[in-house]
Amino acid sequence: MTPKVKGLTHTLAKTAKAATARGEDGDDGRSTRWSAHREARRAELVEAAVAAIDRLGPTASVEDIASAASVSKPVLYRYFSDKADLHAAVGAYGADLVLERLAPALVADGTLRERVDLACDSYLALLDEHPNVFLLLVQNRVGHTGGGHGVGDPLADGKLAIAAAIARVMGDTLRELGVDAGGAEPWAHGLVGLGLSTGEWWLTRRTMSRAAVSAYLSSFVWHALEGISRSYGVRLDAADGELRLVAPPETGAQP
Repeated sequence: MTPKVKGLTHTLAKTAKAATARGEDGDDGRSTRWSAHREARRAELVEAAVAAIDRLGPTASVEDIASAASVSKPVLYRYFSDKADLHAAVGAYGADLVLERLAPALVADGTLRERVDLACDSYLALLDEHPNVFLLLVQNRVGHTGGGHGVGDPLADGKLAIAAAIARVMGDTLRELGVDAGGAEPWAHGLVGLGLSTGEWWLTRRTMSRAAVSAYLSSFVWHALEGISRSYGVRLDAADGELRLVAPPETGAQP
Protein backbone atom coordinates (compact mmCIF):
# COMPACT_ATOMS: atom_id res chain seq x y z
CA MET A 1 0.00 0.00 0.00
CA THR A 2 1.36 3.39 -0.97
CA PRO A 3 1.31 6.33 1.44
CA LYS A 4 -1.40 8.92 0.92
CA VAL A 5 -1.55 12.46 2.26
CA LYS A 6 -4.29 11.86 4.79
CA GLY A 7 -3.44 14.97 6.80
CA LEU A 8 -3.34 17.50 3.97
CA THR A 9 -6.90 18.71 4.48
CA HIS A 10 -6.31 18.88 8.24
CA THR A 11 -3.21 21.03 7.72
CA LEU A 12 -5.09 23.34 5.38
CA ALA A 13 -7.99 23.56 7.81
CA LYS A 14 -5.63 24.68 10.57
CA THR A 15 -4.19 27.29 8.22
CA ALA A 16 -7.69 28.52 7.38
CA LYS A 17 -8.57 28.79 11.06
CA ALA A 18 -5.38 30.72 11.80
CA ALA A 19 -5.94 33.04 8.84
CA THR A 20 -9.46 33.97 9.90
CA ALA A 21 -8.83 34.14 13.65
CA ARG A 22 -9.27 37.51 15.29
CA GLY A 23 -7.66 38.88 18.40
CA GLU A 24 -4.47 37.88 20.23
CA ASP A 25 -3.58 34.69 22.07
CA GLY A 26 -2.68 35.09 25.69
CA ASP A 27 -1.73 38.15 27.66
CA ASP A 28 1.77 38.92 28.88
CA GLY A 29 0.45 41.28 31.55
CA ARG A 30 1.59 44.43 29.76
CA SER A 31 -1.54 45.00 27.71
CA THR A 32 -3.55 48.06 28.66
CA ARG A 33 -6.91 49.47 27.78
CA TRP A 34 -5.14 52.23 25.88
CA SER A 35 -3.15 49.83 23.70
CA ALA A 36 -6.32 47.86 22.95
CA HIS A 37 -8.14 51.07 22.07
CA ARG A 38 -5.21 52.23 19.96
CA GLU A 39 -5.11 48.98 17.98
CA ALA A 40 -8.87 49.07 17.45
CA ARG A 41 -8.72 52.67 16.26
CA ARG A 42 -5.76 51.89 14.02
CA ALA A 43 -7.74 49.03 12.46
CA GLU A 44 -10.68 51.38 11.83
CA LEU A 45 -8.37 53.85 10.11
CA VAL A 46 -6.90 51.12 7.91
CA GLU A 47 -10.40 50.14 6.80
CA ALA A 48 -11.15 53.80 6.08
CA ALA A 49 -7.93 53.98 4.06
CA VAL A 50 -8.93 50.92 2.01
CA ALA A 51 -12.36 52.46 1.32
CA ALA A 52 -10.75 55.76 0.26
CA ILE A 53 -8.26 54.06 -2.05
CA ASP A 54 -11.02 51.90 -3.56
CA ARG A 55 -12.99 55.05 -4.36
CA LEU A 56 -10.25 57.52 -5.28
CA GLY A 57 -7.66 55.28 -6.92
CA PRO A 58 -4.05 54.29 -6.24
CA THR A 59 -2.95 57.94 -6.06
CA ALA A 60 -5.09 58.63 -2.98
CA SER A 61 -3.11 60.89 -0.64
CA VAL A 62 -2.80 60.85 3.13
CA GLU A 63 -5.05 63.90 3.16
CA ASP A 64 -7.67 61.97 1.17
CA ILE A 65 -7.49 59.06 3.60
CA ALA A 66 -7.75 61.34 6.64
CA SER A 67 -10.79 63.05 5.12
CA ALA A 68 -12.43 59.66 4.43
CA ALA A 69 -11.83 58.69 8.05
CA SER A 70 -13.27 62.03 9.26
CA VAL A 71 -10.05 62.93 11.05
CA SER A 72 -7.32 65.49 10.49
CA LYS A 73 -3.94 64.53 9.10
CA PRO A 74 -2.20 65.14 12.48
CA VAL A 75 -4.71 62.81 14.17
CA LEU A 76 -3.99 60.14 11.55
CA TYR A 77 -0.30 60.43 12.31
CA ARG A 78 -0.95 59.67 15.96
CA TYR A 79 -1.59 56.10 14.85
CA PHE A 80 0.87 55.80 11.94
CA SER A 81 4.42 57.10 12.04
CA ASP A 82 4.36 58.20 8.39
CA LYS A 83 2.82 57.44 5.00
CA ALA A 84 4.97 54.32 4.59
CA ASP A 85 3.67 52.98 7.91
CA LEU A 86 0.08 53.57 6.78
CA HIS A 87 0.72 51.83 3.46
CA ALA A 88 2.37 48.92 5.28
CA ALA A 89 -0.72 48.57 7.48
CA VAL A 90 -2.90 48.50 4.36
CA GLY A 91 -0.56 45.87 2.92
CA ALA A 92 -0.93 43.70 6.02
CA TYR A 93 -4.71 44.11 5.81
CA GLY A 94 -4.60 42.95 2.19
CA ALA A 95 -2.46 39.93 3.06
CA ASP A 96 -4.99 38.91 5.71
CA LEU A 97 -7.73 39.07 3.08
CA VAL A 98 -5.68 36.91 0.70
CA LEU A 99 -5.18 34.25 3.37
CA GLU A 100 -8.87 34.36 4.30
CA ARG A 101 -9.79 33.69 0.66
CA LEU A 102 -7.11 31.11 -0.14
CA ALA A 103 -7.41 28.89 2.90
CA PRO A 104 -11.13 28.02 2.54
CA ALA A 105 -10.61 27.42 -1.20
CA LEU A 106 -7.86 24.93 -0.47
CA VAL A 107 -10.02 22.92 1.94
CA ALA A 108 -13.13 22.95 -0.25
CA ASP A 109 -14.66 19.76 -1.61
CA GLY A 110 -13.18 18.42 -4.83
CA THR A 111 -9.89 17.11 -6.15
CA LEU A 112 -6.59 18.79 -5.40
CA ARG A 113 -6.51 20.27 -8.91
CA GLU A 114 -10.00 21.68 -8.45
CA ARG A 115 -8.90 23.30 -5.20
CA VAL A 116 -5.89 24.89 -6.90
CA ASP A 117 -8.27 26.24 -9.57
CA LEU A 118 -10.58 27.65 -6.91
CA ALA A 119 -7.70 29.21 -4.96
CA CYS A 120 -6.38 31.02 -8.05
CA ASP A 121 -9.84 32.30 -8.95
CA SER A 122 -10.47 33.41 -5.35
CA TYR A 123 -7.19 35.33 -5.34
CA LEU A 124 -7.94 37.11 -8.61
CA ALA A 125 -11.51 37.82 -7.50
CA LEU A 126 -10.10 39.60 -4.45
CA LEU A 127 -7.82 41.73 -6.64
CA ASP A 128 -10.82 42.53 -8.81
CA GLU A 129 -12.67 43.78 -5.72
CA HIS A 130 -9.79 46.05 -4.62
CA PRO A 131 -7.73 46.82 -7.74
CA ASN A 132 -6.78 50.32 -6.60
CA VAL A 133 -5.50 49.06 -3.25
CA PHE A 134 -3.34 46.41 -4.90
CA LEU A 135 -1.95 48.88 -7.44
CA LEU A 136 -1.16 51.45 -4.73
CA LEU A 137 0.78 48.80 -2.82
CA VAL A 138 2.80 47.51 -5.77
CA GLN A 139 3.45 51.02 -7.07
CA ASN A 140 4.91 52.11 -3.71
CA ARG A 141 7.66 49.49 -3.53
CA VAL A 142 10.98 51.32 -3.53
CA GLY A 143 13.42 48.70 -2.27
CA HIS A 144 14.09 45.92 0.16
CA THR A 145 16.82 44.61 2.42
CA GLY A 146 18.48 41.22 2.31
CA GLY A 147 16.83 40.29 5.60
CA GLY A 148 13.40 40.11 4.01
CA HIS A 149 11.85 43.21 5.59
CA GLY A 150 11.11 45.84 3.01
CA VAL A 151 12.34 49.41 3.04
CA GLY A 152 9.42 51.23 1.52
CA ASP A 153 7.76 47.99 0.46
CA PRO A 154 4.25 47.94 1.94
CA LEU A 155 3.83 44.33 0.82
CA ALA A 156 6.92 43.00 2.61
CA ASP A 157 5.31 41.62 5.77
CA GLY A 158 2.25 40.39 3.89
CA LYS A 159 4.37 38.45 1.39
CA LEU A 160 6.23 36.78 4.24
CA ALA A 161 2.97 35.80 5.96
CA ILE A 162 1.42 34.31 2.83
CA ALA A 163 4.63 32.49 1.85
CA ALA A 164 4.93 31.08 5.38
CA ALA A 165 1.39 29.69 5.22
CA ILE A 166 1.99 28.09 1.80
CA ALA A 167 5.37 26.70 2.90
CA ARG A 168 3.75 25.12 5.94
CA VAL A 169 1.18 23.33 3.82
CA MET A 170 3.74 22.19 1.24
CA GLY A 171 6.24 21.14 3.90
CA ASP A 172 3.70 19.13 5.87
CA THR A 173 2.53 17.42 2.69
CA LEU A 174 6.03 16.43 1.59
CA ARG A 175 6.97 15.21 5.08
CA GLU A 176 3.85 13.04 5.24
CA LEU A 177 4.96 11.43 2.00
CA GLY A 178 8.41 10.81 3.45
CA VAL A 179 10.26 12.93 0.90
CA ASP A 180 12.56 15.94 1.17
CA ALA A 181 10.63 19.02 2.34
CA GLY A 182 13.59 21.39 2.11
CA GLY A 183 12.27 23.11 -1.00
CA ALA A 184 8.94 24.10 0.54
CA GLU A 185 10.02 27.60 1.56
CA PRO A 186 11.70 28.73 -1.70
CA TRP A 187 8.86 27.18 -3.73
CA ALA A 188 6.32 29.05 -1.58
CA HIS A 189 8.10 32.37 -2.13
CA GLY A 190 8.21 31.61 -5.85
CA LEU A 191 4.45 31.07 -5.90
CA VAL A 192 3.88 34.35 -4.05
CA GLY A 193 6.05 36.19 -6.57
CA LEU A 194 4.17 34.56 -9.44
CA GLY A 195 0.83 35.64 -7.99
CA LEU A 196 1.99 39.22 -7.44
CA SER A 197 3.50 39.69 -10.90
CA THR A 198 0.51 38.08 -12.62
CA GLY A 199 -1.92 40.22 -10.64
CA GLU A 200 -0.02 43.43 -11.37
CA TRP A 201 0.16 42.64 -15.09
CA TRP A 202 -3.55 41.83 -15.27
CA LEU A 203 -4.76 44.89 -13.37
CA THR A 204 -2.45 47.16 -15.34
CA ARG A 205 -3.17 45.80 -18.82
CA ARG A 206 -6.66 44.26 -18.59
CA THR A 207 -6.11 42.50 -21.93
CA MET A 208 -7.70 39.27 -20.71
CA SER A 209 -10.76 38.24 -18.71
CA ARG A 210 -10.37 37.18 -15.11
CA ALA A 211 -11.51 33.67 -16.01
CA ALA A 212 -8.80 33.37 -18.66
CA VAL A 213 -6.05 34.70 -16.39
CA SER A 214 -7.20 32.37 -13.63
CA ALA A 215 -7.04 29.37 -15.95
CA TYR A 216 -3.48 30.22 -17.05
CA LEU A 217 -2.30 30.96 -13.52
CA SER A 218 -3.85 27.77 -12.16
CA SER A 219 -2.32 25.70 -14.96
CA PHE A 220 1.12 27.14 -14.29
CA VAL A 221 0.87 26.52 -10.53
CA TRP A 222 -0.55 23.04 -11.00
CA HIS A 223 2.07 21.84 -13.47
CA ALA A 224 4.86 23.29 -11.33
CA LEU A 225 3.56 21.36 -8.31
CA GLU A 226 2.98 18.24 -10.37
CA GLY A 227 6.50 18.41 -11.79
CA ILE A 228 8.01 18.76 -8.32
CA SER A 229 5.90 15.83 -7.09
CA ARG A 230 6.89 13.60 -10.01
CA SER A 231 10.57 14.13 -9.29
CA TYR A 232 9.92 12.48 -5.92
CA GLY A 233 7.83 9.60 -7.27
CA VAL A 234 4.57 11.20 -6.13
CA ARG A 235 1.50 10.89 -8.33
CA LEU A 236 -2.14 11.85 -8.16
CA ASP A 237 -4.55 9.02 -7.38
CA ALA A 238 -7.02 8.99 -10.28
CA ALA A 239 -9.79 7.77 -7.98
CA ASP A 240 -9.82 10.64 -5.51
CA GLY A 241 -7.40 13.23 -6.87
CA GLU A 242 -5.15 13.10 -3.80
CA LEU A 243 -1.38 12.71 -3.70
CA ARG A 244 0.23 9.28 -3.30
CA LEU A 245 3.79 8.11 -3.18
CA VAL A 246 3.83 5.49 -5.93
CA ALA A 247 7.58 5.07 -6.29
CA PRO A 248 10.49 5.61 -3.88
CA PRO A 249 12.30 8.90 -4.53
CA GLU A 250 15.61 8.61 -6.28
CA THR A 251 18.63 9.15 -4.08
CA GLY A 252 19.73 12.76 -4.32
CA ALA A 253 16.83 13.61 -6.63
CA GLN A 254 16.49 17.29 -7.32
CA PRO A 255 13.39 19.08 -8.62
